[in-house]
Amino acid sequence: MQKILVIGYVWPEPRSTAAGGRMMELLSVFRRQHWQVIFASASALSEHRADLSALHIEEKNIALNCDSFDQFIAQYQPDMVLFDRFYTEEQFGWRVEKICPDALRVLDTSDLHSLRFARHALLKQAQQQCANETERNQCGAVEAAPEDLAALMATDDMAQREIAAMYRCDLTLMISAVEMDLLQQQFGVPAMLLHHCNLMLNLLPEQAGQAGPSFEQRQHFFTVGNFRHGPNWDGVLWLKHAIWPRIRQALPQAQLHIAGAYPPPKAMALHNPQQGFHVLGRVHDALALMTQARVCLAPLRFGAGIKGKLADAMVCGTPSVTTKIGSEGMCGDLPWGGLVAQDTDSFAAAAVALYRDAALWQQAQANGTQILLQYFSRDDAARALLSRLHAAKLQQTDNRRRNFTGAMLRHHLHKSTQYMSQWIAAKNKDS
Repeated sequence: MQKILVIGYVWPEPRSTAAGGRMMELLSVFRRQHWQVIFASASALSEHRADLSALHIEEKNIALNCDSFDQFIAQYQPDMVLFDRFYTEEQFGWRVEKICPDALRVLDTSDLHSLRFARHALLKQAQQQCANETERNQCGAVEAAPEDLAALMATDDMAQREIAAMYRCDLTLMISAVEMDLLQQQFGVPAMLLHHCNLMLNLLPEQAGQAGPSFEQRQHFFTVGNFRHGPNWDGVLWLKHAIWPRIRQALPQAQLHIAGAYPPPKAMALHNPQQGFHVLGRVHDALALMTQARVCLAPLRFGAGIKGKLADAMVCGTPSVTTKIGSEGMCGDLPWGGLVAQDTDSFAAAAVALYRDAALWQQAQANGTQILLQYFSRDDAARALLSRLHAAKLQQTDNRRRNFTGAMLRHHLHKSTQYMSQWIAAKNKDS
């Protein structure tokens, strides 16, 4: 493969979102192979987007429901098209198949959106059963067995759309092994359509979890996350109304600093220095702040995928407190680089214990280093990805023949999407 087209749901912002960092990892892998890469998106340009020109990647603005995309891709003739999340496959997949039928079609999910939505629904159900707002704020993290999650996901069109896009593609990149298992065991998605592609952190073994300041030199708590991402905003609310008051009761001088891109006014309104609750919004260097903090807090009551903030914490040598959903898919059988707690009281108690106990903190830091070394090697993940892409290309004809379900889905959905898109394009021309 020499020519790659990446169709982005948004322009990558690695300083704003973990998904942006993930996309930059993939683009860097492609460029290290000296492949020609064009990144195209129909979203508005962002002032915070990555400088793709530094990687010698061309940017291309494309339009939804417009035949100009057909002309562009016919001229470019990519060997592989990577769809950034299933929304872009729904919009552009039929056009790619029509104009460049031999191009390898790859989907990167970022996380399993339908799993995140199902867990959010379970949290809202639990909160609706509470008698008052105080009880709703106390609700802990969602816990549900895979079969129960699958049963809920199957009733929602989000899972139907997302899994259908996987069948229509030649290969789907999954960031979490837990999500791989869910798709194969609960939904019967064939293994030949999936590839586990973890975060690819550019670290030498001696750099992993580099200690930085010592336990005694660090102070305060830190949390980070894009405020537009539902689980992050929910985590801030859980902190504000339930967890942080308990921590402050035990540690009256403690401070919590919350960084994240795109904070809405309602988030900034939570800023209260007298309570030690500091909402910083977007910061220039979140890793520098993480390295100075003693403990990272990630109170995620719902969500999916791999949590970039927790990988960053381990890189910075900062132990963390999170939920089972936060640590999910990140450490296998290894002990977590911090503590895991599911409810308000145990989360606050874990945060206090990790903040006070130097021996516990140092062991957590060492655990984080081992996780980085075993699970997040850039070179290992890149080699496995490239090998799988090459194999998918070589086996493309046979795999497509075996994937009759995908062929049916492409025929029916893409025909309806094609006709709707063509109607919108014709309507736009007339107007």
